[in-house]
Amino acid sequence: MNSKLTMALRILLGLILVVFGANKFLDFMPHMEMPEPAGKLMMAMMASGYMLKLVGATEVFVGLLLLIKKWVPLSLVLLAPISTNMVLFHLFLAPAGIGPAAIVTIINVILIYDNWSKFKILF
Repeated sequence: MNSKLTMALRILLGLILVVFGANKFLDFMPHMEMPEPAGKLMMAMMASGYMLKLVGATEVFVGLLLLIKKWVPLSLVLLAPISTNMVLFHLFLAPAGIGPAAIVTIINVILIYDNWSKFKILF
């Protein structure tokens, strides 16, 4: 795959993850209106005291790894369950916001495909 395209996608994904991950700590973006089941799940994650912060910290960590191009395959593996859950959350609970989740997941899949030679040993 074109290395400039994958570099652009890696940087874009890294920036998205750092911004949205940091938002889970700093709360600088407005909250979108969510259907009741989605709101209940988000409230439960906040009430746990750690879950939303864990997801946010993982997003920031993975985003920074992607931005500095350090351990990219590891960061893509760490992001896989998060991006899958993002799509499933929006698919089942808040369909209106599925666009950004789908973009993150698609970029993650493209970057995994581009780094597939590093994953072959796992399969």
